[in-house]
Amino acid sequence: MPRPVRQRILITGASSGLGAGMARRFAAQGRDLALVARRTHLLDQLRDELLAAHPAIRVVTAAMDVDDPAAVAGGVPALAAELGGIDRFVANAGIGNGRSVGTGGAAVNRAILATNVLGTHAQCEAAVQLFRTQGSGHLVVVSSVASIRGMQGSRTAYGASKAALNALAEGIRADLLGTGIRVTTVLPGYIETDINAGRRGPFTVDLDTGVDALVAAVEREPVRAYVPEWPWRPVSALLRVLPLPVLRRLA
Repeated sequence: MPRPVRQRILITGASSGLGAGMARRFAAQGRDLALVARRTHLLDQLRDELLAAHPAIRVVTAAMDVDDPAAVAGGVPALAAELGGIDRFVANAGIGNGRSVGTGGAAVNRAILATNVLGTHAQCEAAVQLFRTQGSGHLVVVSSVASIRGMQGSRTAYGASKAALNALAEGIRADLLGTGIRVTTVLPGYIETDINAGRRGPFTVDLDTGVDALVAAVEREPVRAYVPEWPWRPVSALLRVLPLPVLRRLA
């Protein structure tokens, strides 16, 4: 059955990387956008770029720090009112680049856990409340293949935070079964973004390839999607069963 066109899309963490890439793809498809991030000067540049290339669409922007739940709770309905509603909410904002546990980086790791888990929770609360009122909507939670198993070194806190998002999204999905609200968890692999700086491996793809795969997956609205599907779906299955010493060498 064909999915409805989600005309009005809100993307968090939209100032760069996957967020900005998704904004460009959806704008090219004629969608209206609400773009939020902390770096408003980059958002404004992106808005001007999108409107110049696609003058028929609407693009609204706002500063939003997902670490401030009150700002999220107030900002999302304000953006929905400005855009006339939100049909899809992409909870993309997050941070990475932690430290090995017990090496003096506790504050950095705590910030990753707080932003990625609590910040995404705040986004989901605001989005789902809006969707419940509307009776429809599509929530997209951006996780990571780093969530499949415990990750070592600088990825430990990041992987743990993304594993929490998998459970959060699944719980929301269970709560909303039978309603007009869909929930998708996307697990990107290694895509050339700031969060993966210095981690290029044999499966790393460039940003354009990663964004194309991500947008295609989001448009299908599956329960869970690996991005790109190949090789990350089979690789993720393998990651689940590898002994930890082998996983450590591969990671």
